[in-house]
Amino acid sequence: MDFRMTTRRQVMKLAAFAASQAALMGAVRAEGGVDSGTVASSPLAVAPLPFAQQTPMRIGAAALRVRDLGKMRSYYTDLLKLGTISDSKTEVVLGVDGVALLHLIHRPDAPLEAQTTAGLFHTAFLMPSRADFARWLVHAALARTPFDGFADHHVSEASYLTDPEGNGIEVYSDRPPSAWKWTGDTVTMGTDQLDIDNIVAQMDTTRDQYHAAPKALRIGHMHLRVGDVARGRNFYEGLIGMEPTRLGRPGVAFLSSGRYHHHIGINTWQSAGSGPRNAQETGLAWFSLRIADDAVMADRKRRLAAAGLSGESIADGVGIADPWGTQVRLVKA
Repeated sequence: MDFRMTTRRQVMKLAAFAASQAALMGAVRAEGGVDSGTVASSPLAVAPLPFAQQTPMRIGAAALRVRDLGKMRSYYTDLLKLGTISDSKTEVVLGVDGVALLHLIHRPDAPLEAQTTAGLFHTAFLMPSRADFARWLVHAALARTPFDGFADHHVSEASYLTDPEGNGIEVYSDRPPSAWKWTGDTVTMGTDQLDIDNIVAQMDTTRDQYHAAPKALRIGHMHLRVGDVARGRNFYEGLIGMEPTRLGRPGVAFLSSGRYHHHIGINTWQSAGSGPRNAQETGLAWFSLRIADDAVMADRKRRLAAAGLSGESIADGVGIADPWGTQVRLVKA
């Protein structure tokens, strides 16, 4: 069967876009499954944090072990316009308005992590608004950035990319939480064709207006490759305290705090049966979960202690490894 389709007239103005069935299928692989405010704002304007960052637990920062520090730094600063928070020969920290989002840890001799092992599926950068997402899409298109896919997930509109060392990236914006459809504790998500025309309708697609990352840009969720979904749930749900928001489909689970659609995704699509990760390889070194409430933090520490896991003491919190060695840092928000 031929999955190609004619690219639409307006999207042709966006040279890097391939709004085709192939791009949609890339997003299906990125998130799995086939269920069935456009007013522009200044990228530097002070905006409230998105709902994903207002929950009892929320994603803080992520750290990648990288071989080519300069190339990886340039990629993320060019792609998202992240600013430099700190800079050394061994680590560069990038973020927005003084908030660290991405740590790049230099490991020049590290072997590349295979995509069939446990590790990072993608880091998902959440644009504060649909207008910010539109502005960024035009920026990426005019820079001829290669995309892996696009999708409308009902709760969000998303694009997918891969960085120069094979780490997956999602850049997306959420629909208003009031528009999400819940059945009990299960949220409706899907993977449909993304209407790029509608997203960029009020943008000038001939010029780049994404000059700086929005101040409220954050990591909205982390999606991980794991060796076993049940073991992953035991850790991220049973110990870390996330709640399931979408289950039932083979090889994947979505978990969140405070009824966000998901802060954590775990899947075994490429990594079923994987054992411990090799900490000498490239890929995700750690990510943090920020916890605002002292009682919630105390509860998480009690859960870990009850399981016989003391964790590693870190600034403002505790670090613990998941069953495959991915480090999770629980830190005070």
